[in-house]
Amino acid sequence: MQLTRAIDAFAAHLEKVRRLSPATVRAYRNDLHGLVAVVGDIDLGDVDLEHLRDWLWQATQRGDARSTIARRTSAVRTFFRWAEEEQLIAADPSLRLVAPKRGRTLPHVATADALRDVLDRLERQAQDGDPVALRDHAVLEVLYGSGIRVSELCGLDVDDVDLDRGTVRVLGKGSKERVVPFGAPAKRAIDAYLTRGRPALAARATGSGPALLLGTRGGRIGSRAVYDLVAREVGPALGSSAVGPHTLRHSAATHLLDGGADLRAVQELLGHASLGTTQIYTHVSSERLAAAYRLAHPRA
Repeated sequence: MQLTRAIDAFAAHLEKVRRLSPATVRAYRNDLHGLVAVVGDIDLGDVDLEHLRDWLWQATQRGDARSTIARRTSAVRTFFRWAEEEQLIAADPSLRLVAPKRGRTLPHVATADALRDVLDRLERQAQDGDPVALRDHAVLEVLYGSGIRVSELCGLDVDDVDLDRGTVRVLGKGSKERVVPFGAPAKRAIDAYLTRGRPALAARATGSGPALLLGTRGGRIGSRAVYDLVAREVGPALGSSAVGPHTLRHSAATHLLDGGADLRAVQELLGHASLGTTQIYTHVSSERLAAAYRLAHPRA
C-alpha cells in the first residue's frame, strides 16, 4: 500500500473508530503528509528508520520548534503502530525514533489591569448598540471570564448559557461536557448581546440556527474570526500581535491562582484531563510572585 493511501486509511480510523475531532484528524494528516513530502509516496513497507530520521533532521534544519518536531514524532509513531496492528507492515520502523525533548515555555499572560482596560473600552464601544461591537465584547468577556477554549466558545448554542446561574455548558476535548461559571461582567455582556446584538446578526442569514455567537453574515462564528478579534483588540495592549484566545485562557487560569484558587478547581474549570497540565500555571504565578518580591522587598 502506498504511503498516502495508508494515511487516508489511518485518518478514517481516527475519525470513525477513535472518534477524534476533525481538527485533530487534520493535524495528524498534515504531519504525516509532511513525511510524504520528504520521502515520496513510496510503499508503506519501504519506510525505514533512516527515512524518519531524515524527515526530522530536515525539520530541525528549517528551524521548526522542538515542540512541533516532538508532536510530529508522536504522530508518526501512532501511525506506524496502527499500521503494524493492521498487519500492513511487518515491523514498526518508528520504535527507535527519538524525539527532541520539549523545552518548558511559560504561557504568555496579560495583566489584570491590561485586560480590564481592553474590556472597559469594548464595553463603551458596544453602548451605541452596534451588533458586532456587542458580540465582540461578549466574546472577550466570556473567554477571559470562563477560561474556555476557542473551539468550545465557537461551539456554544444559546441554550448552553444559563444567565440566572452564571454558567455555560461546554463540550470539551474527548467530547467531555462540563459546566463552567462566569462572572457578572460576562453576564451583562451576554445579556446585552442576546437582547440587541444577536437578533440583528441573525437577520442577515436565512437560518442562523441555535449558535450563540454569530459572524457578520449571520452564521456561527468561526475560530479564525475570534483569533483576529483577540489579536486586534488585545494585542496592542500587550505590545504584541502574537496573541490569541489562548492568551485569555492562560490569563484567566493564572489570575485565579494568583487570587488563591485551588489548583484542582482550576483544573476542572479548564477541562484538563491531567493535573500536570494545569500545574504550568503555578510556575507562571510563582514567577510573578518572585518578580513582585524582587521589585518591592527592601532586602530582595
